[in-house]
Amino acid sequence: MSNTAPRKPAVRKSPVVRKPVSAKVAAKPDKKQKKKADPKVKVVRDSFTMPQTDYDLIAALKQKALKAGLHVKKSELLRASLQAFAKLNAAQLKRAITSLEKIKTGRPKKD
Repeated sequence: MSNTAPRKPAVRKSPVVRKPVSAKVAAKPDKKQKKKADPKVKVVRDSFTMPQTDYDLIAALKQKALKAGLHVKKSELLRASLQAFAKLNAAQLKRAITSLEKIKTGRPKKD
């Protein structure tokens, strides 16, 4: 005599109903397209020596920009200056550079 219980009928699972895709998901751009449209700019960290008068000039320019409604960083002022210098012709650039005070490069000595 075998002790086998009668089999229970198999329970069928109802088919999985998928939710419709929302508009937000469909509106996302492909990752490949996003990478091409928004490349990251590589930044370089640098340090340099400048006279105190030039450093004070940066502070004065920051105040001037603040009065005009712009909050700027030192790096933004220096980058804007580079963009302005790039638009000068050779004679104007030479005049601007030769008018600068020559200073020693490197770190200043500690007092």
